[in-house]
Amino acid sequence: MTMRLDAALAASGLARSRTQAATLIASGLVSVDGVTVVKASARVSEDAVLEVAASDHYVSRAAHKLIAALDSFGVDPQGRVALDLGASTGGFTQVLRERGAARVIAADVGHDQIDPVIAADSGVSVVEGYNVRYMTPESLAGISGIDDVPDLVTADLSFISLTHVLSALKDVMAVNGDAILLVKPQFEAGRTAVKGGLVTSPAVRADAVTTVLWAAWDLGLSTHGVISSPIVGTHGNREFVVHLKPGTDGNPTEWIRTVTELTGSR
Repeated sequence: MTMRLDAALAASGLARSRTQAATLIASGLVSVDGVTVVKASARVSEDAVLEVAASDHYVSRAAHKLIAALDSFGVDPQGRVALDLGASTGGFTQVLRERGAARVIAADVGHDQIDPVIAADSGVSVVEGYNVRYMTPESLAGISGIDDVPDLVTADLSFISLTHVLSALKDVMAVNGDAILLVKPQFEAGRTAVKGGLVTSPAVRADAVTTVLWAAWDLGLSTHGVISSPIVGTHGNREFVVHLKPGTDGNPTEWIRTVTELTGSR
């Protein structure tokens, strides 16, 4: 008898859930009989030896993506009201709280994904079943119970382009706020550019990032930083993190060379 690798990890207690198991697998931290496997759907036998490389206290490996961004961009969450879009298990939310955010609204379109430890934090307001594409200041305040306007927004979204979310994001964010967004080319590029869930073309990766930056610019959000994610995404996709702020003092043109170098399209 065989079962999916993500299900096997969860059943064996090596992961808290299949969601976390999938993240561990995609991050290259799981081996089966001594061989690293990066597909959650891989079938494994009942007697297979499963191992997970040493990890840390974060509920999601994605936490390190935000840590790298905060450090690189010089953004301090201390005392701020933050909105975490696509919270999932709560890795970004955990980092924000550890770095002093006074309150984090952890929003996700799914249900029952956030880690119980994060959900139990009195400084975290969990919002489930909420489609952030259609959020407004009124609906966000109503569903979260938080009237304060978020002045720090983070996003780790899947299966939707950031270009569909930027308008709503700007509407709910403070005029002096910061937005730190994870750009996933596999969800920004057209279907023909994604093979087996993977974007292999450097040019497509570059176009994915610049498209987000220009869409933000058209809405009044300027670019203040772009870095490569320190951890690859699902299927080994290269991902990128951008720093946006309301205003016109960060034209995307100034970042084209950086994007070209980071994506390898030069």
